[in-house]
Amino acid sequence: MPDRPLTSYDRTVFFVSDGTGITAETLGHSVLTQFEQLRYRPQRLPFIDSPDKAREAGARINEAGERDGKKPIVFSTLVNPAVAAMLKASAQGFFVEMFETFVEPLERELGLKSTHTIGRSHNISVNSEDYKNRIEAINFALAHDDGQSAKGLAAADVILVGVSRSGKTPTSLYLAMQYGVKAANYPLIPEDFERGQMPSALPQHRSKLFGLSIAPERLTEVRNERRPNSRYASIENCRYEVDAAERMMKRENIRWLSSTTKSIEEIAATIMQEVRLERRAF
Repeated sequence: MPDRPLTSYDRTVFFVSDGTGITAETLGHSVLTQFEQLRYRPQRLPFIDSPDKAREAGARINEAGERDGKKPIVFSTLVNPAVAAMLKASAQGFFVEMFETFVEPLERELGLKSTHTIGRSHNISVNSEDYKNRIEAINFALAHDDGQSAKGLAAADVILVGVSRSGKTPTSLYLAMQYGVKAANYPLIPEDFERGQMPSALPQHRSKLFGLSIAPERLTEVRNERRPNSRYASIENCRYEVDAAERMMKRENIRWLSSTTKSIEEIAATIMQEVRLERRAF
């Protein structure tokens, strides 16, 4: 991740891992969202799997502390005790360690010792049923993006409907990647509103439909990034499409929500709950 100016940041936050660093970063961001006033610059340090690499990582952490004039925050998911010890010995930072915070208390409660295996979850997933489900779901989402194909919709776990740029594609891919859910998405277009009917491919799959809407003001901003100063992006057209889509979803008894102020994570979690989908990947 490239360095960015620190003029508007309070701290540098490091996510250190012996693997990709995704777990450390996800954990860290989740915790830091509880501090709305904090402005921080994230730095991911993946594949820190030897004492030498830990020493180098410590030097980078110290450089950031000297530059910022403040102690960096370090979220660590290092499993190897020797590597973790070297990092703590080398770096002047505030450490939040996954192993000490979660694994050690669980060892005491369960009366079991953890394997201390580096990258275990990633190694297992490559050959597991979860991994295969995830890949199949991603391929399905790509093949059924934006109404590309009505074939195979019977195999969908959920079909997202809504106007163009309301968040259907990123939500479909997130459901596939995070949950292994086969999500298709189908646009509602002006021709559908003029006919007063859903696209012909959808009624037979009514139980799988879930709608996404969006505030017209936000929609016009998003569309202007794609087609500036077009009728497609005009506020009048956006108001018309959003109003017509919401009326259609209400008339057809399609469950829906507004994506305007919600994150992809929130949207996906709501869909999983409302449609009662079973998670197929971890």
